[in-house]
Amino acid sequence: MTPPGVEPSQPPSRGRRIRWTEYLAGLLRRGRELAADLTHPPGPRDDPAGPRPPPAPTRYDRIARVVLTDEVSRTLFAEYAAHRASPRGAEETGWLLFGLRTADEAVGLATFPAAADRDAGEAHVWITGPAHVLASRIVRQQDRRLALLGVVHTHPGSLRHPSRGDLEGDRDWVPQLRGGEGVFGIGTADAADGAGGTPVSSAPKPHAQCLGELRFTWYTLAAGDKKYRPVPVELAIGPDLGKVLRPVWGAVEAHAERLERVARQQARVRFEVTDGPGLAVAVALADQAKAVRVVIGPDGKEVRYYYEADGRAFQVDLPDTPPDQGLYLLLAELAARG
Repeated sequence: MTPPGVEPSQPPSRGRRIRWTEYLAGLLRRGRELAADLTHPPGPRDDPAGPRPPPAPTRYDRIARVVLTDEVSRTLFAEYAAHRASPRGAEETGWLLFGLRTADEAVGLATFPAAADRDAGEAHVWITGPAHVLASRIVRQQDRRLALLGVVHTHPGSLRHPSRGDLEGDRDWVPQLRGGEGVFGIGTADAADGAGGTPVSSAPKPHAQCLGELRFTWYTLAAGDKKYRPVPVELAIGPDLGKVLRPVWGAVEAHAERLERVARQQARVRFEVTDGPGLAVAVALADQAKAVRVVIGPDGKEVRYYYEADGRAFQVDLPDTPPDQGLYLLLAELAARG
């Protein structure tokens, strides 16, 4: 079978010439180790006692409270303020909220921004896209329990409640969420500012958060509900697991569909954000001492390829090649070399 992205009439070993250059021994050792240390089905080598029975399924009640980490809350307020100061500040914007769904709580642990090419105006925003599928895959490497909790979006006026249009769209997909209930935050810029003092957040109501003129008001909607229900919101110390992707969000958006396809087709794929910054895709080979690594620049335009073997790293010359095609060209070349 010809790997995707490789023309059958142009075998990699005879077609496009791959030029190999030893890059720097040990430079990408950490990436190789990460790629080799991929998850595998639990078994005796993980636990001397052998496989354990699966945990009992969670019984979900209605969401009694939303808990946001302090970093998630900071992200929402900071990016909302930056959006209002941008050329698109009059438009709505939004975020996806990921986290843990417990029996009666939704704990927000990660935010993903609306796509740069989002369909947005002064009265609507379409937030989700392929980048969010890939982003969720990346953050779930750290915690497999993470799941979509809901959506946060802004209203340009003073409507602190989801609109009728929001309801028509949201009630179609909340049944697919854990517990059949979603979390929805509405951002407005109509809070009492208290100008002249040090900005400190406040909670004028149990389901509202304010900082300066910005306000987020929180609701839930469950399958079969005819209207949203206000829900108390609390803060807890913790990270925004999606924040690490902000420096490389351009790369995520530019290549989301290609990289998601690679992740589905290859068993040993690991994503990470590198210094520089860059988005790295590491694929461990059958020999645990070998790996292939693709590093994409923050805007998605520069793509570099590496082959690692026995502590040595080689940079591979594949100019102007999309990351999935370059990866399969490199894998096919290695297979041809034996």
